Amino acid sequence: MKSSVSRAVVAASVMVALGLTAACGGDSDSGDSGKSGSSGSSGNSRDSRDSRDSDKKSSQKPAPAEKKSTALTAADLEKAVLAKGDLKGHKVEKLSAADMPSQTVPADPAACQPFADMFMFASQPAATSRVGRTLTGPDELDATVISLALLAYEQADAEQVMDDLRTATKKCTAYEHADSKYRDVAALTAPKAGDDAVSYKVVGVIEGQKTPMSFTVVRSGSTLAAFYSINLLEPKKFGVPTEVVEAQVNKVQDL
Repeated sequence: MKSSVSRAVVAASVMVALGLTAACGGDSDSGDSGKSGSSGSSGNSRDSRDSRDSDKKSSQKPAPAEKKSTALTAADLEKAVLAKGDLKGHKVEKLSAADMPSQTVPADPAACQPFADMFMFASQPAATSRVGRTLTGPDELDATVISLALLAYEQADAEQVMDDLRTATKKCTAYEHADSKYRDVAALTAPKAGDDAVSYKVVGVIEGQKTPMSFTVVRSGSTLAAFYSINLLEPKKFGVPTEVVEAQVNKVQDL
């Protein structure tokens, strides 16, 4: 597990180094007025009721589209994940299976386990399918690297993962995991996206340097979109750009 974490960090470092080297109104219901009726007060009363019913129908908001409550397939996730051309100027690359190990390793203390798992885009309960990508922005001098993953669950499991992450932001401040130490864990302001969202930061030690890492997880129906941001050259400059979160969440919801 430690080697998997190291591979993920090294991969991000290599991409940063290479990048910097290369750079030096719908119609309302008209009612039943077209039909003929008997004259007199009874006809007027019926017309009045029809008019009120028509007004009520036209004022009602359309019912929202039903969101998927069952787990998406791996093929669905591949269609929904950000790809080349979805974000102008951004380079998108696939995360390998080695960079997204499904096996979880205990964290100490156990209250921090949801964070330790999500570091590698894993969770308990486990996702039924996962896909991952790495994004680098259009500014070649910006050393920020963003990794993201789409995780498919049954609805109840997706909600459980979000609840566990939110609980961890209240109970976890530091932890050890896979021979690595993480400190200064704290909740961040979550974006207004999807059905639910959680954001937090973790400070890890990479090559002797304290490096803040930002995480944002958004639930849309039974699917989680998880984002991880790190800047190895300017550690204090971290965070997942709003445009990246919105683009990915919108693509999931449009599936």
